[in-house]
Parts: sequence; C-alpha cells; structure tokens
Amino acid sequence: MTGLYPSVKKAAEEEALVAGDQATDRAMLHADFLGVYSDGFGDKGAHVAQLAGGPVVQSYEMTGCRVMVLGPDHAVLSYHATYLRAGHTVAEAMYVSSIWQRAGRTWVNVFSQDTAAVS
Repeated sequence: MTGLYPSVKKAAEEEALVAGDQATDRAMLHADFLGVYSDGFGDKGAHVAQLAGGPVVQSYEMTGCRVMVLGPDHAVLSYHATYLRAGHTVAEAMYVSSIWQRAGRTWVNVFSQDTAAVS
C-alpha cells in the first residue's frame, strides 16, 4: 500500500469543496459514506448536496498528516485542517480522521469525523 495515497485523495476531495465540484466529491465517497460532525451525522448524499450552490470552502491547509494502515485495503488518515468557509472572513480549525478503502486502482472515503480544534 502506498501510505500517502489516501492523503493525496483527501486533498483532491478538499479541492472539490473549494471548486464546488459535486462530481468529484461524489466519486471520492463510498456509497455508504458516514460523516460525523458537530451538528450530527451525514451521508454521501448530504456531503455532495452541500455543493449544490457552489464552493463551500474558500481555502484550506492540511498539516500533521498521519496515515495508519488498518489492513491491505483500508487506512485511516488523520490531520489538522485550517480552513476558510466561502463567504467568511475568519478561519476555523479542526482535526479530521477519515477511513479510506481501496476500490480497484483508487481509494474512496468510507468514514470521516471532524473535531473542532480548541484554540
């Protein structure tokens, strides 16, 4: 397994949020994707639907990336994200852990949990 590949895929997923690209976001998520957020749970449909009005993130930075191999076809990617929501002027920060599953020659995001960073 290429340990950094899930982090490259996650960066592409984040770029989809910046571009408002529903097709890329949809392709990056497993059919049974589950997101755990401060306001509740979200599925693949909800994640993709947030882009219906265009970009939701203006800019972001991923730091402290760590990849933990869970098996031959699964890995956890954890990192610190600093991001600026579209239309906002104050950046926010969170820690993210996402589980990625190998799907043929690519990887898809199965699960993601965001935890607000304490400043």
